Amino acid sequence: MLNALTVDVEDYYQVTGFENCVYRAEWDHLESRVVASTQTILDVLRAAGVNGTFFILGWVAERFPELVQAIHAEGHEIGCHGYWHRIVYQQAPEEFRHDLCRARDAIQQVIGEPVTAYRAPCFSITRRSLWALDILLDEGFTCDSSIFPTVHDRYGMVEAPLGPHRIRRPAGSLWEFPLPVYRRLGHPWPIGGGGYLRLYPYALTRRGLRAVNHQGRPFAVYVHPWELDPDQPQLSPGPLRAFRHYLNLGKTKQRLTSLLKDFRFGSMRDVLAGLDANEQVENWNLASAA
Repeated sequence: MLNALTVDVEDYYQVTGFENCVYRAEWDHLESRVVASTQTILDVLRAAGVNGTFFILGWVAERFPELVQAIHAEGHEIGCHGYWHRIVYQQAPEEFRHDLCRARDAIQQVIGEPVTAYRAPCFSITRRSLWALDILLDEGFTCDSSIFPTVHDRYGMVEAPLGPHRIRRPAGSLWEFPLPVYRRLGHPWPIGGGGYLRLYPYALTRRGLRAVNHQGRPFAVYVHPWELDPDQPQLSPGPLRAFRHYLNLGKTKQRLTSLLKDFRFGSMRDVLAGLDANEQVENWNLASAA
């Protein structure tokens, strides 16, 4: 089964967990490491012969267009990760639209083609921000990968379908490619990316993802470039946030390499094209939801 390999392209100081100790006005004055750390991911994917989907922060695209060009030149799908890495449900709808369009336009200017895939910072399309789906549709996006069918303090819609599906909204419909969960003991455990890839023993990650495929669903794993950069500067966001960010950074590259050997990967676009052509796709009608 073909699964999606996705990368959220942002620098180490731009994560939501550092908002209490790094102000956005400081971003231009901090040491940037996003080019080198993203290149590490490109090297790993090239060695494995895998193309993926890169959701790029608009702020990064404006300052490092050569990085976006390099990702695009290697055949990877390019998506949008917003401009300022702001949680969606903390914005008003028009603030979100402005941030989305600024990021999309910055990326499109670099690659010269439409950007139609989106992932919200911190998977922050939840029941509180379903209006964002209407704005995505209005702005020409055809695919979202922001909904995590789990329970978490920052994100999650536990009632969401577990596999790729089409969401019906008043403004139309779009693909949703949710993040993977492994149902055990009656709970949807998040698995297969980011901090979960670093937290769980790799054997558990592999077991959970194999279970997802055995149930007939492709999954979308995700990594951030800073997760392959154990030598990044150390910040002080507080004990829990530091634990989430710095845990096992030195193991991410090897675990990503192992995933690429143990599963078959491509871009989200490729996975969804196969589903659209060959399978009955579930629809999730959210037309009456806020």
